[in-house]
Amino acid sequence: MQRDSLFDMIGVGFGPSNLALAVRLAEEPGAASLAHCFIERQPEFGWHRGMLLDDCRMQISFLKDLVTLRDPKSRFTFINYLFERGRLPDFVNLKSFYPTRVEFHDYLNWVAQAFDDRVHYGETVTGVEAVTAPDSSGQVNSVRVFSRDEAGREWQRVTRALSIGIGGSAQVPEAFAALGPHNVIHTANYLTSIDRVVGAPQSGPRKRIAVIGAGQSAAEVFIDLTRRFPGVDASLVIRSGALKPADDSPFVNEIFSPAFTDVIFAQNKDMRRSLIDRFRDTNYAVVDRALIEQVYEMLYLQSVGGEPRHRLLANTAIETAVRHSNGQLELTLRDRLSGHACAERFDALLLATGYGRATHLGLLDGLAPYLGDALQQGNVGRDYQLATPAHFKPRIYLQGCCEDSHGLSDTLLSVLALRSDEITASLMQGADQARASGPQIEQKNNGVGGGRMASAL
Repeated sequence: MQRDSLFDMIGVGFGPSNLALAVRLAEEPGAASLAHCFIERQPEFGWHRGMLLDDCRMQISFLKDLVTLRDPKSRFTFINYLFERGRLPDFVNLKSFYPTRVEFHDYLNWVAQAFDDRVHYGETVTGVEAVTAPDSSGQVNSVRVFSRDEAGREWQRVTRALSIGIGGSAQVPEAFAALGPHNVIHTANYLTSIDRVVGAPQSGPRKRIAVIGAGQSAAEVFIDLTRRFPGVDASLVIRSGALKPADDSPFVNEIFSPAFTDVIFAQNKDMRRSLIDRFRDTNYAVVDRALIEQVYEMLYLQSVGGEPRHRLLANTAIETAVRHSNGQLELTLRDRLSGHACAERFDALLLATGYGRATHLGLLDGLAPYLGDALQQGNVGRDYQLATPAHFKPRIYLQGCCEDSHGLSDTLLSVLALRSDEITASLMQGADQARASGPQIEQKNNGVGGGRMASAL
């Protein structure tokens, strides 16, 4: 029976974070000998597919792609993507730094196709366990990654390093989770679910839908509902007094530059939190000014026409949410200024309630006995490596869940190019050290074409 393949690095998830890392490894001459692969639960590359609305644009410049800030000469730049797609002159004529989200997704997919031989699509990582040294030292030299494919087959791979880049998980407040999923949709699944909820046009009662949230996603789906579905009456419910514009002015926008990551990381815990809180209105519960103006104009024009179908319910708290036997959802809404409360029924709820960034904790739970408090405390180095006890040798890199230590840009695209560079340098240093101490598993595979040899169960 053949032994497990040994990798220098396995990436869990193949979204933009690990995609940028794959590019960096491919372009680093010294990384050619690093055995690595990626495991992605989706059957093909996809990035926020549920929000790829036709007319929604990126909120960052195309120059903050996967590579340009690190190496503008790379063949994986957005500009080269446009050139190879034959659209570069036309894009220049747009006079815009902000492509549509659909086009940027196509760019990411174009890059991802170059790494198809290193990615195991359609596999879900089900657990990670420590591989201890054969002696009695208790030292952990590698970890074993378990995954299951769409056919139900299970796979095992052993690695000296992990790069966790699984993105955020849809955050559904408990009051709404208790309603069940039938007609309660998180914006992460908007495009894949909204047609089912709205149904075919009919002469019957109009559908009443409440959009809950005050950020960019909430405003985007609110506008989309009003434009695409004439049989829908949409209400945008927000606790604040108004939709607030994102502060993207030049000096404030410098907090998303790679250099500012050094500034944040150098502070103590309290100062980090203070800085992050100070600039939250660049990223959370804020909306692009142009989109705010669209919402305002739409509401104004319907008042001119005397048909107030859609509403912005500001200063409104949701106190209770219940499902009735006919499937309708009843919300108790309280005006936070007057204190007046009323109950309203809706046919569906759209939750723009953000994303959680703690999924990695459950994924790595099998390592908890060996990591002590390291995992729960989330202490990471400047190179995004989880701080682990001396006897635990594998390197674990966390991408997209280090906002508390690395700043607001950690969950965004802005730092992808430089972060992949930092992780690659750290990864290569760790691989050199591991090899110097001698192999722990005899057979090794280069990760190309699956890396599955004799490791299926």
